[in-house]
Amino acid sequence: MALIGLADDVRLRNVMPSDLDIFFLHQTDELANRMAAFTADDPSDKTAFQSYWERNRSDIHNRHQTIVWRGEVAGYVSSFELLGKPSIAYWVGRDFWGRGIATAAVKQFLQIVPERPLFARVAADNLGSIRVLEKCGFVRAGTERSYAAGRRSEIEELIFRLGEP
Repeated sequence: MALIGLADDVRLRNVMPSDLDIFFLHQTDELANRMAAFTADDPSDKTAFQSYWERNRSDIHNRHQTIVWRGEVAGYVSSFELLGKPSIAYWVGRDFWGRGIATAAVKQFLQIVPERPLFARVAADNLGSIRVLEKCGFVRAGTERSYAAGRRSEIEELIFRLGEP
């Protein structure tokens, strides 16, 4: 099956309240949590999930966009400050993996987020996310060991940078 053109159907839009239910379902996927690694302490805690999104959506410095693919909510991409540095993160539901959707969404998002340098962090063994970041122009800028709730252990985390320091 050819995947050509699938990413052309990716659109970003503002997050709507109804999107949060889908994001929550994505977050409760055990395999996705393990892959993402740096997730909520308890992905099934809907109250904590809602508080997280309320807090982050109310911060005027953060940007959040819903990723829509062929009319379906596929995930989100966000920018925020982490450890004093402008950063991005994204999540694509497992049903949408391997189609170029995350890469297309991050590329679009980078057009509306002017901050540079911009940072991203990823588990060292999350090859899919590493590839997304590299395709979007991010370069490895460092590593550190960090606690990953999705793995319940400390793991190696790669730090990526887009733009000059």
